[in-house]
Amino acid sequence: MTRFDSLQAWLDWQEKLHPRPIDLGLGRVAGVYRQLNPDPKKTPTITVAGTNGKGSCVAFLEAIYRAAGYRVGAYTSPHILRYNERIRIDGEPVDDTLICEAFTRIDAARGDTSLSYFEFGTLAALSIFADADLDIQLLEVGLGGRLDAVNIVDPDAAVVTTIALDHVDWLGHTEEAIGREKAGIFRSGVAAIVGDSLPPSSLPEAAARVGAILLQMGAAFTYQKQADTWDWRSADMQISQLPQPAFKGEHQYRNASAAIMAIKTLQPFLAVSDDAIRQGLRSAKLPGRFQLIAGQPRILLDVGHNPQAVQTLIDYLREYFPEIRIHAVFAMMRDKDIAGVLNMMRDRVTTWYLAPLVNPRAASPDMLETIFQQQGLDNVRSGFADFTEAFQAARQNAGQDELLLIFGSFFLVSEYLSKFS
Repeated sequence: MTRFDSLQAWLDWQEKLHPRPIDLGLGRVAGVYRQLNPDPKKTPTITVAGTNGKGSCVAFLEAIYRAAGYRVGAYTSPHILRYNERIRIDGEPVDDTLICEAFTRIDAARGDTSLSYFEFGTLAALSIFADADLDIQLLEVGLGGRLDAVNIVDPDAAVVTTIALDHVDWLGHTEEAIGREKAGIFRSGVAAIVGDSLPPSSLPEAAARVGAILLQMGAAFTYQKQADTWDWRSADMQISQLPQPAFKGEHQYRNASAAIMAIKTLQPFLAVSDDAIRQGLRSAKLPGRFQLIAGQPRILLDVGHNPQAVQTLIDYLREYFPEIRIHAVFAMMRDKDIAGVLNMMRDRVTTWYLAPLVNPRAASPDMLETIFQQQGLDNVRSGFADFTEAFQAARQNAGQDELLLIFGSFFLVSEYLSKFS
């Protein structure tokens, strides 16, 4: 018997069920997974972890495998507009009915075991994928790696995109510590693909310790840009004249290169042609990453919410909008390095507009104002009732040839897309 008859009712209940919204550890979720799947069918799996770039890497993998004719499941988080975006089959979010049926099975199997919101979602994705006759499943780590719920599945290739300081209260206060946590997805005899040429030493050390096959950017594989194309190469392979990635920014060449390396490691089991790689690089889709919306003024959406992600944003603005005045609609979660982000962006933003978010984790406008004052920034406007009011004020004050930047949080980008797209 089902507990609820709507997806939203299930999600509202899950948010209150577990005493802590983030509760890392595999014991509870692995136990329920075994109850659901006493003899699980092994679907080829690529698991993707990293501070930034996970979503882009999964999007490239998804598009390339689909271009090669494979049936692909992708599990990602968070969502932008609808929860269903987290669980996709062949590029399409699954419907409410499938998710509710999976939640009902999980609820019956868990007994008195308490599960978090993310654990319910992970188990639902795996349950749906198990019945979907997939050729491959792509699993994006939610937080960390070693203790994240997706790590109950042994991958056939493990990708770590980048390492930077984020979620320090859960993962550690140094890049070395965070690297160790993310390296928890590595397995003995399995390719461990690192999309960073200068990762913390904890990553290669972890690969050696567990006996993973380390394939690191700059050593095992690399890329070289041409005028309008680029080349990917490894020790024994090369793909020339690739199209520019669908997503903008130098970092997307690194994300795409790591995705290609993962695909090449699974080539004996899932053959992918170079033409499929080219097609997938062009067709990959991912909202909220340097998403440019035409108009007067133009609007740029970016979900970047830590200093490493913001540095890629600065690089992008320097390349594509070098002399353009920027008006920023801004909000961040209170556990992020807000001061660090402001310090990095202080010389690029003409006026800041602080947008309130209805989210318990969000920094309040008063908290943001205090941090702005501490940073010596006074080009700030606040006191808005909601995101819409902040956005409309920014749009009204921005010149036709200027740029309106909305950044700092997935939730902020979601607000814009849900109300104005």
